[in-house]
Amino acid sequence: MASDRSARRRLLPLSLITVGSVLALLAIFAVWANRQLLDTDNWTETSSELLEHDEIRGQLAIFLVDELYANVDVPAELAEAFPPRLQPLARPAAGALQDLGVRGVDALLERPRAQALWEQANRRAHTRLLQVVEDGGGEAVSTGGGNVTLDLKALLEQTSERFGVGGRLADQLPEDAARITLLQSEELELAQDGVRFLKALAIILVILSIGLLALGVYLARGWRREALRACGIGLIIAGAAALVARSLAGDAVVGLAKTASVEPALADTWSISTSLLVEAATATLLYGIVIVFAAWLAGPTAWATATRRGLAPFLREPRFAYGGLGVLVLLLLAWGPTPAFRKPLLALILIALLALGVEALRRQTAREFPHASRDAALHSLRTRLTAMRSGGPRPVAANGSERLSELERLAALHKSGALDDVEFEREKAQILGSTSAPASGPA
Repeated sequence: MASDRSARRRLLPLSLITVGSVLALLAIFAVWANRQLLDTDNWTETSSELLEHDEIRGQLAIFLVDELYANVDVPAELAEAFPPRLQPLARPAAGALQDLGVRGVDALLERPRAQALWEQANRRAHTRLLQVVEDGGGEAVSTGGGNVTLDLKALLEQTSERFGVGGRLADQLPEDAARITLLQSEELELAQDGVRFLKALAIILVILSIGLLALGVYLARGWRREALRACGIGLIIAGAAALVARSLAGDAVVGLAKTASVEPALADTWSISTSLLVEAATATLLYGIVIVFAAWLAGPTAWATATRRGLAPFLREPRFAYGGLGVLVLLLLAWGPTPAFRKPLLALILIALLALGVEALRRQTAREFPHASRDAALHSLRTRLTAMRSGGPRPVAANGSERLSELERLAALHKSGALDDVEFEREKAQILGSTSAPASGPA
């Protein structure tokens, strides 16, 4: 009956922790979509990175050359540039020039000038696109014809110069050449609602997830350490599940390619456009690992107890405890292992949580090892390191006086808390087991 009551008491906290972990998984995708789709800097950075990949750059070159041929009568323009006797060769030359043009445009897109035009177009486009979905408008993104479009005409004009006909091809380009439709007119209202929903969803899911996990730990009276460990495991599962889902979705996206030649470009595009998703998922996984480690450090295992005993003399003094925390925080801020450490407000929240954990550990070690000393802890550490380097137990004393000295030292370490009961008995048995040689005869 007691076990049934205990199981019922655990049911609600575990349910809250489970739901919080599921919401953490959803929050990963919401945060990624928010950062990727609604942040102009992230959008532009991703777009620039796309152009640095050979497969994607090759597909863009094909698109620009196809757009040029679709909007300009290239054979006619070449015929005007040829001498009269060579004008019949204009059409075959245009066909051959198309294949050469793709390679030339690919090389053009590697140059800083073309990449700057691409970056500027994407930055302007995203800025204006957000204005459109938020009831605004702009130049680079227009709603002409009822659609929202991205204008790449500047790149197309650069492309036309690769064909050696001066500026004549560029003069023939219509205004709507090389426009990529970003949003259909009938989707505009849905996009406006989606943007508002996405902005709120990312915040709500994160708050709900953290709140439910914290509530689950709070309600787990008598087994909060185990509940905290469950939270860490839940976050680890959420982060790993997001990475698996990203991989499976990437396979599905690549499978949509109509030809095998497009598959590498799609794979690169998916990998780059979901890099922020990997960041969010990895951060969640790392937070889970830290929480599991904290729960282990507060636990009853021999290694955890020995670790707390060794840290107790230093944690008891705030200058050591919070000085070490300060060094750790500076390293984390310089390293930035997760996106949160690059956001001032989120970084402050994480630092506050770290300080709370350090204070909880300080109080626990002070209760367990009130008499622990730094000298004893350092001596115990040196003893362990010596034993590890020698590959076995440290050598024992050879005579009675040295054994007595060793026993007195062990008693002091045991009293200070540097050695627990099991370690004390083991060391004492080792010393006492080293007896002097037996007497050879009667005295």
